[in-house]
Amino acid sequence: MSNDRSYLDQLQDYYAQHRILPSYATMAGLLGLKSKSSVAALVARLKLQDFLEVTPDKRLKPGGRFFERLLADSVRAGFPSPANDVQHDMLTIDEYLVERPSQTVLVTVKGDSMIDAGIHPGDIVAVEKRPAANVGDIVVAIVDNEFTLKYLEREKGQFVLRPANPAYPIIRPTGSLEIFGVVVGLVRKYK
Repeated sequence: MSNDRSYLDQLQDYYAQHRILPSYATMAGLLGLKSKSSVAALVARLKLQDFLEVTPDKRLKPGGRFFERLLADSVRAGFPSPANDVQHDMLTIDEYLVERPSQTVLVTVKGDSMIDAGIHPGDIVAVEKRPAANVGDIVVAIVDNEFTLKYLEREKGQFVLRPANPAYPIIRPTGSLEIFGVVVGLVRKYK
């Protein structure tokens, strides 16, 4: 599997760039395989491990495990630890962030009203759609037909939406307040 892992890495990079998997001929050139039968054998092995699937029209597509990433045991943010202490496992972002796929949406954050909660403009939050939330949850709420991302709080028996930035006021809905969903995770791209 060590060579297969290297081949899979290259296929993942190709897919990230082109949003499609290569043909067998392109794959042979990309991976340095000399024959179509070598490519077919690799594809068969990757299919068995659920990294690849074949569509009804015989094209390759990512399988259930295609988007898994190596997960190191941990990394210290304090004193350094020996590099050989690192253990690896596999994980997909969905496995980590999403418990209910049919009820989860990804939303790009605009604005800086939640900056002190560590939520920055351009971040992507995973939101589990549900009509109710707990006080203290970060929610996507609908107020006056507009979506907003805030902490759900109670003030004098009424629900309010509190930003995580002192430059913004607390929203005290006078009309309807609807909970669209609860933030269950966040993804940030640094580059």
